Amino acid sequence: MIVDIPATTTRAVGKKLIELRESGGAVTIGRVLTLIVASRDSEQAETAIEAANEASREHPCRVIVLIRGDRSAESGLDAQIRVGGDAGASEVVVLRLHGELAEHEHSVVIPFLLPDTPIVVWWPNEAPRVPAQDPLGKLAIRRITDATNSPDPTSTIKSRLDSYSQGDSDLSWSRVTYWRGLLATALDQAPHEKVVDATVSGLAEEPALDILAGWLAVKLEVPVHRRTGELKVELKRENSAISIVRPQTGKTATLSRTGQPDAEVALARRETRECLAEELRRLDTDEIYELALKGLSKVTYE
Repeated sequence: MIVDIPATTTRAVGKKLIELRESGGAVTIGRVLTLIVASRDSEQAETAIEAANEASREHPCRVIVLIRGDRSAESGLDAQIRVGGDAGASEVVVLRLHGELAEHEHSVVIPFLLPDTPIVVWWPNEAPRVPAQDPLGKLAIRRITDATNSPDPTSTIKSRLDSYSQGDSDLSWSRVTYWRGLLATALDQAPHEKVVDATVSGLAEEPALDILAGWLAVKLEVPVHRRTGELKVELKRENSAISIVRPQTGKTATLSRTGQPDAEVALARRETRECLAEELRRLDTDEIYELALKGLSKVTYE
């Protein structure tokens, strides 16, 4: 069910939310967190809502979507409430802020926060320079960004370290979870020779590969090269090598190891909803993500 409430107030939206809950039999007991989605664009917000709805099936929550409207317009609020089949396992409150009100997102969102539950903020596209110092970020214990959707993905992911605070994360990091797992497993197998060099190649504008290279730099403490070309990670040892190669749009990768037959492994690009669900599984500090950001300074771009 979708209920539009144009030209309204936060109090009226709150009353309508309670009314819908009582009439529909929905309860908030099972909500484990409040997810704030801060979007700057209505069309992009719909994509983010779909991802949040899917993630909510694993993490039932209240989703509050903030959309900045025309700042030159008269100050006002348009709202929409989605429940039932249109809201996954959550209840979605969409708030479109116009005029001066768009500068006060944190004040508008406060009446809708679930009591005694963690608050997570997700910027699916453009994010503040320092998320933890943003008024919305100050409300949250976890702050999720996505360098992939920024105007300059490589520069954005490199800048994350300077603005990093405990509780920060980026979906580009979650996109390479399976790559990291596969590489770690391959390294645990014989021969147990030290890796002496590593190369990560792929699209130039892919921050997930940049942060993967940073992770390898701190994990292996060897030279790591970031190149443009086919999607591939290669680890060289003194007498052997490990490589993972996957077509850019493919779902299956080839794992090659010196002296062993090639293996085909499932390694599709992860959808945003999968990455978001992973980030919501852990609300503590992701120390490995911070280390990977630090490792970016050790990566050589070629």
